[in-house]
Amino acid sequence: MNQTTIFWPMLAHVLLIYIVYAVLGRRRYVAVKSGEAKVSQYKARSTEPASCVSVASNLSNQFELPVLFYALCLTLHMTNGVNYLTLALMWIFVASRYFHAWVHLTSNDLLLRSRSFFVGAVIILLGWIWFALHLLGAV
Repeated sequence: MNQTTIFWPMLAHVLLIYIVYAVLGRRRYVAVKSGEAKVSQYKARSTEPASCVSVASNLSNQFELPVLFYALCLTLHMTNGVNYLTLALMWIFVASRYFHAWVHLTSNDLLLRSRSFFVGAVIILLGWIWFALHLLGAV
């Protein structure tokens, strides 16, 4: 398998980050334009309108668990560990991040958000377990 295919899920996640940045910028602009917020409120997240705080929180989420995703993708590439299983796992992880962001930016349903986070966390854990087995020569 072409080892560079692992970069496509990474690029898909980068796109998600930029989408969330765009949503955050738009919501902040609308909040200031409508008078809901003043520019000075964005100095500290605690004073931002709720419509912006959830987006800012989601943006932070895109740099927490995904750190393990990026590290895993790069180590898989470096060790020729990319195969159909690992590629599928990484795409499932990215799909879980898109779903998590969609829920966070729309209904903000905590149950759905936590379930999608859990799915992503388990997928990354499985990927790291597979990587360890790959290093041991067991797979």
